[in-house]
Amino acid sequence: MELIKLDITFKNIHTFSAIIGVNDRHLDVLNRLFDTTIYTKGETIKIPAEDEAIKERLEDTFFVLIRLVDGGISISERDVIYVAKLVEEMDKERIVEHYVEQVEITKTTTGKPIYAKTINQKTYLEAIEQNDLVFSTGPAGTGKTYVAIMHAVAKLKNGDIDKIILTRPAVEAGESLGFLPGDLKEKIDPYLRPLYDALNEALGVKQTDELIENGVIEIAPLAYMRGRTLESAYVVLDEAQNTTKGQMKLFLSRLGFHSKMVVTGDLTQTDLPKHAESGLTHAIRLLEDVRGIAVIRFERIDVIRHPLIQRILERYEDED
Repeated sequence: MELIKLDITFKNIHTFSAIIGVNDRHLDVLNRLFDTTIYTKGETIKIPAEDEAIKERLEDTFFVLIRLVDGGISISERDVIYVAKLVEEMDKERIVEHYVEQVEITKTTTGKPIYAKTINQKTYLEAIEQNDLVFSTGPAGTGKTYVAIMHAVAKLKNGDIDKIILTRPAVEAGESLGFLPGDLKEKIDPYLRPLYDALNEALGVKQTDELIENGVIEIAPLAYMRGRTLESAYVVLDEAQNTTKGQMKLFLSRLGFHSKMVVTGDLTQTDLPKHAESGLTHAIRLLEDVRGIAVIRFERIDVIRHPLIQRILERYEDED
């Protein structure tokens, strides 16, 4: 098979090895993304001659990855995928800037910094800082809820808020809560598990439990919000696509002074009865142009879970 050489210059063997990945793992990712076969000989990279059409995009991808590694930034499979997607629509230097200008949200209990991982996550954080109410939509795995919870923890640590409130509508997503054992809290807690997991990562299990026991952090079904005004609080409504219009109105009217509300959801994954409009869809349509409110729309490119998830989502979207 005739091969064409890519115009790529590696600074040293360390850069080459870091970009190729352990056992050529990063090359395997690029092969799947571009549906090609990348060959290496020494520090030379080649692709089949018939892949001339993707040559420029691959060269741009390697250009950015080389700049990142040479700048001391460790890259993962997720970074390889993200960079390969970004070069289709963004200037190479701007992509490098995104990685160099990392935005730290908070630190884990072990002191590991948690950063905004995508450009949309940075935009999301800026929107939350500048607005009292932010809606974020997009597929699972884009960090909508995770980033909001980490930002809430940072605000709590800094003393900017007195309380974190995390809530979800108690929609029975294909399962009946009535047949589950235990009281209401024990029935609902499994549905709120992702919220606990994020808090445990940022604060540790012991501190999270203490803050919940002391009422500083509250995790509860949306129905518990009725009749309250939430002052000096950071409130996150997760899975908001499963709210009715009435529930969303009730929730949004809880906003108090010195508080922030973040509403997250995936508009393609509603568990509401057929023909019932999602409260999230309705609220965005009604409120998007209101001053003090921002809407951030995450895309499939922002998915930061296993690389295969992007391809799965793509197939489901194609079928729909």
